Parts: sequence; C-alpha cells; structure tokens
Amino acid sequence: MASSGEDAAGDQAGSIELLWGLRDRQARKQRPALTVDRIARAAIELADTEGMAAVSMQQVASALEVTKMALYRHVSSKAELVAVMIETAVGEPPDLGAVPGGWRARMEAWAAGMRETWQRHPWLPVATVGQRVMGPREIGWTECAVAALEGTGLSGDERMDAVFLLSGHIRNTQSAAAAGTQPWTTQRRLNPLIEELMRTRDVRFPGLVGATESADGAPLDNGWEFGLRRILDGLATLIAERAEPDVR
Repeated sequence: MASSGEDAAGDQAGSIELLWGLRDRQARKQRPALTVDRIARAAIELADTEGMAAVSMQQVASALEVTKMALYRHVSSKAELVAVMIETAVGEPPDLGAVPGGWRARMEAWAAGMRETWQRHPWLPVATVGQRVMGPREIGWTECAVAALEGTGLSGDERMDAVFLLSGHIRNTQSAAAAGTQPWTTQRRLNPLIEELMRTRDVRFPGLVGATESADGAPLDNGWEFGLRRILDGLATLIAERAEPDVR
C-alpha cells in the first residue's frame, strides 16, 4: 500500500507535468488554419524560387506540412491551384485615374506595373496562356488599361487591340521562352558559338555582323524600352489623326 508521502510525490509529478506541459503546449506556435490564400501563397513561393515545374499538389502540401487530401478540400485540381496562384500573384490592378499626364502616362504606368509583377513572378507569362477562367483581379488589369484609352478617339476595337499589343510586348520581353531566340548575347554581341561557326564554316551574315559590331554593348532588355516607345508613338500618331477636323 502506498504511503501518504508517495501519494503526495505522485500528485506533484502529475501537477508538474500538467502545468508545465500545458505551458509548453501553449507556448508552441499554433499552426494557422489552412485556407485557399495560404495554399496559393505557398504555391507561389515554390514557383518563384524553383519554377512552375516544381509546383504540384504534393509539393505544396509538403511545404504547408499537411496531407495532399487536406489541400483537395480547398482546391480540387492542379488547374484550380494555378488559377488561384495567378489571381493572388497579379495583385490589385493600379488606379490609373490618379496618374497625371494623359493617356500615354497612364499606359506607361500600366505597362511598368505589369512588367514589375511578371519580373517578381517569372512563371506568370507561361501560366497566363490558353483558354482558362480569369479572376476579377486579372481582368481588372485589362479593364484599367482599356479604360485609360477612353476619350482618345480610338474605337472599341482599337482600344482592345492596343492593350493586346502592349500585353504581347510585355509577355515577349519578360518570358523566359524569349531566351535563346536570337543569335546574340545580353550585351548585343554575337553568341561565341555562332561566331565560331561563321568563322570556320565561312558563312557570312553581313547585316547581323554590322549591327552587332556597331552596337554599344549596353545590357539587353529584350527590346522592352524600344518597343514600348514605338507602340505608344504609333498610338499617339493615330490618336492625333483622329483629333484632326475633317476638312473634306
């Protein structure tokens, strides 16, 4: 039969375990609830650091320390996961109405904002192609660009075409798929391998050689600044023509 001293020691041990164990459990960081936003942000972090190929339901579940089945309670498929990734990554569209300087300044601000977003998330150009459901944020980016051209004299078709053209320019200059599409380096010099082949195979490309030899070697931006200015210059010319009175 246990003595009263043994009983007291047992009670103390139980109290210590209960009280100090409880304290330890309370101090331990509680895992936040699993939500669509948490899932999307974990997937975005994976895509940003390792590329879109690294994103899978299993990888995202592992990053969140949950089971894959727990993910399926919130997003039903990889396609749905990518959709919420895009909608989260693009962020809220800019308020172009607060940009001074007319339609051109607003379109420059819009293009710069889009480019910055795609630079921050380099997987976006590839993920945002094909027939798919778009969210209100992504559509909002297009809406504010089309709206910025209202009152310019351009027709609805022309406003949509202008935004489509600018979007394509941003996509082409930011997409990783653009790498290696031309035989020159980021310093506008001939790719050494191409140059060697031209020398050993006695192949002549005088236009290309002349252009690269006269280039200043400035870092290549894939024609971002040049293309943006030329597109906006062309729109400015058309808008000016529409503003001229018909003297016929």
